[in-house]
Amino acid sequence: MYQRSCITIDTTEADPFTGDRTGHEDEIIGTKEKTNEYAYQLATVQLVGDIVPLVLDARPIRKGDTRVEIVKDLVDSAMEVVTVERVFMGRAFDSQHVLEAVDDLGVTYVVPKRMQTSEKAQAERLLDRGQDRYVTDRKLHLGNNQWHETTLQYRRKKHSNRTDYAQYAVFMTNGEPGAISEYGKRWDIERGYKSIKRFMAATTSKNFVLRFFYFAFACLLNSIWRAVDMLVQCDQGGRYDRESVVTAQNTLALLRKETGIG
Repeated sequence: MYQRSCITIDTTEADPFTGDRTGHEDEIIGTKEKTNEYAYQLATVQLVGDIVPLVLDARPIRKGDTRVEIVKDLVDSAMEVVTVERVFMGRAFDSQHVLEAVDDLGVTYVVPKRMQTSEKAQAERLLDRGQDRYVTDRKLHLGNNQWHETTLQYRRKKHSNRTDYAQYAVFMTNGEPGAISEYGKRWDIERGYKSIKRFMAATTSKNFVLRFFYFAFACLLNSIWRAVDMLVQCDQGGRYDRESVVTAQNTLALLRKETGIG
């Protein structure tokens, strides 16, 4: 399908619930904001970069699912349809066991690291020296005297209003340090989730299977829209641009006309 593709793995949540969730405690879990609301959590793997941003797969997140299980499942699924060169993930996936699992699959990862005491201290030293970037190797303990080797790169943020270590971001990669420069390719994923949710049917049901089906079907419709837009652009001008010609609203209107769905 594509040669040497970059993918991104991230999570989102369905509309939150309030009230009784008896019988759904393992499925309707807490929201990212740590409120009293509950929501279904969902994970996706998507193509990113200068290509059509298709959703390759999606899966629900249930209580007890580990980050390793989620990542392996989604990367394996992506590798069935594209040649995966690089995977970008958010800070929630910065554990050494997740990194080891991706490395075992022969894929390069780029992940921002949550800053602990040692990273904060190093960032303060860089700040004192006026140094914008710093690269160092790190061994992360996996247990049973096993280690995962990774490369840390500190990068000073542009236009930061902080005056301390928070001026820096720390990234981890098992590839060349230059791979980190491509992490910005995943920044439009939140816009992608908003686009997907435009295709979701409304429901008040708490049924887990129904809710996930609506999300997965919305991912499919979103990818169909993106693919049609690419074909139209290539037919008109010979090259694909990320700014769409066919709008999501046009696609929804056509879907309603042809199928009555929506």
